[in-house]
Amino acid sequence: MAELADVYFVDGVRTPFGRAGEKGMYWNTRADDLAVKAMKGLLERNTEIPKDRIDDVAIAATSQTGDQGLTLGRTVGILAGLPMTVPGLAVERMCAGAMTSVTTMAASIGVGMYDFAIAGGVEHMGKHPIGSNSDPNPRFVAEKLVDPGALNMGVTAERIHDRFPHLTKERADRYGMLSQHKAQAAYEAGKLQPDLVPVAISGADGTWGLATEDEGRRPETNMEGLAGLKTPFRPHGRVTAGTASPLTDGATVSLLASGAAVKEFGLAPKMKLVSFAYAGVEPEIMGIGPIPSTEKALAKAGLTIDDIGLFELNEAFAIQVLSLLDHFGIADDDPRVNMWGGAIALGHPLAASGVRLMIQLAAQFAEHPEVRYGMTAMCVGLGQGGTVIWENPHYTGKKKKQK
Repeated sequence: MAELADVYFVDGVRTPFGRAGEKGMYWNTRADDLAVKAMKGLLERNTEIPKDRIDDVAIAATSQTGDQGLTLGRTVGILAGLPMTVPGLAVERMCAGAMTSVTTMAASIGVGMYDFAIAGGVEHMGKHPIGSNSDPNPRFVAEKLVDPGALNMGVTAERIHDRFPHLTKERADRYGMLSQHKAQAAYEAGKLQPDLVPVAISGADGTWGLATEDEGRRPETNMEGLAGLKTPFRPHGRVTAGTASPLTDGATVSLLASGAAVKEFGLAPKMKLVSFAYAGVEPEIMGIGPIPSTEKALAKAGLTIDDIGLFELNEAFAIQVLSLLDHFGIADDDPRVNMWGGAIALGHPLAASGVRLMIQLAAQFAEHPEVRYGMTAMCVGLGQGGTVIWENPHYTGKKKKQK
């Protein structure tokens, strides 16, 4: 008889993230091969777990077509060398694809059906721009269910600025600049590299190379430069390339396990799942989605925002993060938030990003035993938000000494 189980995040890895498009490092690399490479890297780091004990594989993609179609969890699992006995599925919740892969597999572990699962996502936005393979039902516009601008994420970001005029362009610019600076500092301190799986890449001229770092970073970013950038989504608007995540290619995967499986194999998990929640908002202002999803996840956990010691928030747009921080009374530059930079600097390969947040939170937990709870959250296209709350297994209950 299956029993309810604790769920643990054992490990997570990702490919370096590349700039989408012909000049990007993954232009000649298949989307599914990015996911295969990440999964191989995960399996190589966790050889103590027999591959045939993995109960399921969930891999997300937003544009499920071409080389990122065909039931990715199954195809990627086979290509990565999992036994034919290991099943797999594909997940689609736009930007929260990998997050949903994790929570869906976690739920299956939690009700005692699975011991181990692999969950992640991939997006090759160079080959598959958002919405390129879709044919939205004409009723959405004809019956005014959704504003035509709701499918343009930049337009939805401008609308958050409209709704909250005190969240100014200058505040968003400063946030975007600091994301770049924090990401560069994290690279220089070697914080991100341990969880990156190098990928062999081929250039247009046939030469081979190795992708080892995120390609989209702009550490030289300053306020003067940001002030002069175009506002592509609206004349005299406030959202620019400096305050938005770049179009990105990349893949992420994670290994989840039940409490019993952790015990059986003597594993040292990096995080324990506390709660998760998704919420819907008007698609026209999808960026505020993480506010209600966070309130739901906190309520399910019996926690308040003050209990959260570390935040990994997906920076689809600076204004979107600022709206959540403002709602919960958190300062724009609070040191608990996106300590190592975020998607503005590192990139946002839509369906892959949720697990990047988890990988970074897990690494920060190891460095901060004084923090008990952390949170990963993101806005989702078509008006949704997703939030997962995690507990730090390294928590000691002792306050960190101030230097």
